[in-house]
Amino acid sequence: MHHFSRVRDFVVELDQARGPGAVYWGGEVLSGQVVLDVAKGLKVRALAVCARGLATAHWLESKNIGMNTVYSDYTAFETYLRRRQHLIRDNGDITVLQAGRHEFPFTFQLPETLATSFEGKHGSIRYWIKAKLHRPWASAKRAKKEFTVIEPIDINTPALLAPQAGAKEKLARAWYCNRGLVSVSAKIDRKGYTPGEVIPIFAEIDNCTTRTVVPKAAIIQTQTFIARGTKKQKKSVVASIVGDSIAAGKREVWHGRALKIPPVGPSILQCRVIHVEYALKVCIDIPGTSKLFLELPLVIGTIPLHPFGSRTSSISSQYSVNIDWLRLGIPEQPEAPPDYSSVASSEGCIEALAPPCQDVPSNALEGSFFAYIQEFRFRPPPLYSEVDPNPPSESNSRPRCMTC
Repeated sequence: MHHFSRVRDFVVELDQARGPGAVYWGGEVLSGQVVLDVAKGLKVRALAVCARGLATAHWLESKNIGMNTVYSDYTAFETYLRRRQHLIRDNGDITVLQAGRHEFPFTFQLPETLATSFEGKHGSIRYWIKAKLHRPWASAKRAKKEFTVIEPIDINTPALLAPQAGAKEKLARAWYCNRGLVSVSAKIDRKGYTPGEVIPIFAEIDNCTTRTVVPKAAIIQTQTFIARGTKKQKKSVVASIVGDSIAAGKREVWHGRALKIPPVGPSILQCRVIHVEYALKVCIDIPGTSKLFLELPLVIGTIPLHPFGSRTSSISSQYSVNIDWLRLGIPEQPEAPPDYSSVASSEGCIEALAPPCQDVPSNALEGSFFAYIQEFRFRPPPLYSEVDPNPPSESNSRPRCMTC
């Protein structure tokens, strides 16, 4: 206790210029200092600081064997960062620190590839700086400081800018009787989005049954934990919308119905023990039979869309965003996510659904009209064609004056 009373404060501080909510990424230099406030002269044998980054997956599974319950432990690790630096080297001599505040700066070069920080039900990806003070004839004293890492995912790539489309149909049955066919086709403008963006959903739902059906759309997050060749998954609904009921024999068209992405964490695709994936799922609730599901893949990125192709902004400015998602879990919804085993087989992809024409009534657009225009104002013009895709009808065609 005598030795502990001599140390008034022992903490790890990161670069103050970065601010309290600083975010780091691969390849960057991480700097800071170990602060040691001493009340009286303190003998020190060594002072070391280490930087660690670790992905961990862990869960238990139970199995009943007779009257006993046997538990199987599933654990896996992947190390992203393991660096060490000696601030006071242990060379056999004793260093005496006088009373007062002492600062020991350190610097670490982060590896180029680091996975995004993550906290999940069966695993985590964490980064931290840990300092260890060794004194003669006393137990070591430790200080720890966690920091946040984001893996850059630029959605301005051909793969993430490609439109996503699909179609599904399902035969509604009740008491072995055919109640008709329900079909859905849907398209989204691209695969990659960032939190806070609005996904315009273009869809056509044909209800050829004798029942009223209800269309829904949701963003599904799937956390996959991998250990010992076994996977453990957790699915959550992070955002959803409900469409209008579709009467029997009617068709419903979504002209860019808006679904906003909440502040969720980005996709994690390259980690060997933890994956975080997203999908847009369109669901048709059919009374008396199982639901019809259509799933389109999504990637939640960290570098937003550059409409003009400008890349002048620095990478660091791309990370000046709200990262509360790192500490906040996704709220559980009252209704469990859909069962993926009930997804119907696809007959093939549909042709791209065009944006609504100018004669679409204003109430057909979901959300703000200006937000809709902003989303599509930077689309490229249609491909040139010698053939008019919309030729005038014979009744409306009139001869043109050639004297002008």
